[in-house]
Amino acid sequence: MSTQPKIGLVGTGRMGANMAKRLHDVGYEVAALFDVNPESALETAKETGGEVTPALARVTELSDVIITVVPDDAAMYKIFATSGDSLLTNSRGRIFINCATVTPKVHVDIQKLAEERGAHSLEACMASSIPQARNGTLYLMIGGRKEIFDRVKPMLEKMSASLKYIGEAGRAAQVKALVNMVMNINTAGLAEGLGLGEALGLDLDVLREVFSQTGANSRVLETDGGDMQNREHDVYFSAEHAAKDSGIALALGNDVHLTLPLARATYEQFELMKKLGLGQLDKSGVSELTFASRHGKELANA
Repeated sequence: MSTQPKIGLVGTGRMGANMAKRLHDVGYEVAALFDVNPESALETAKETGGEVTPALARVTELSDVIITVVPDDAAMYKIFATSGDSLLTNSRGRIFINCATVTPKVHVDIQKLAEERGAHSLEACMASSIPQARNGTLYLMIGGRKEIFDRVKPMLEKMSASLKYIGEAGRAAQVKALVNMVMNINTAGLAEGLGLGEALGLDLDVLREVFSQTGANSRVLETDGGDMQNREHDVYFSAEHAAKDSGIALALGNDVHLTLPLARATYEQFELMKKLGLGQLDKSGVSELTFASRHGKELANA
């Protein structure tokens, strides 16, 4: 874009708020903020400035580029509603950058709705967490029209350490679903390994060190291993979201007639966490199901 766009943010939770702060830090004007929890938006605005509004249409009115970070398919369709308060209202010329992990078809539908109104839509799927959002070191996978991506690329580069254009609408979301599917499988597998190690009376510090030097190594071991051992489940990526994302991958598998037994088992583990009231823990909390000293023994006897 020839001049720096004014930015609107819809969804000022852990990721959205830190993306807004990053863009403010590097000189972008944050013009408008919206969240279903107004207190969240007001707290973000203390650092970024910008009008906190209860109206989605007002975000579009004040902004050139609108970044959305909402929890699921239903929330995406709600903010891009075809009637009532909506980001689509008077949206001609606006660019929507949608960062939520949702069903790929949702991104295809949103692009169609935006283009019918003379606006544009991209998906910017994130394979990173809260510190990366704050520091501008996200790994972003982009789907949508290449020419629209090129227009906002300078801004996206300020938000990311790695920026990958995947292809047409929905394609980046497919890749993101697979990323999270494999990550969730690794997470659940690590929890089982450490849980069994504890039950056998092994030194878990030693076990994790051995894992790190062998085929049991993974990024998840680095990020979640200590948290699993020490029951430190501060939320970076919740079990509830892990269940949702594994569910998206399973649905994609069904679409192409593939059976994904490991993805299914992992999905069921995170769904069990939700059933037990543990869904708001970090995904590392899946270890609460596998350590005998926690829920593991009672679940084995259920």
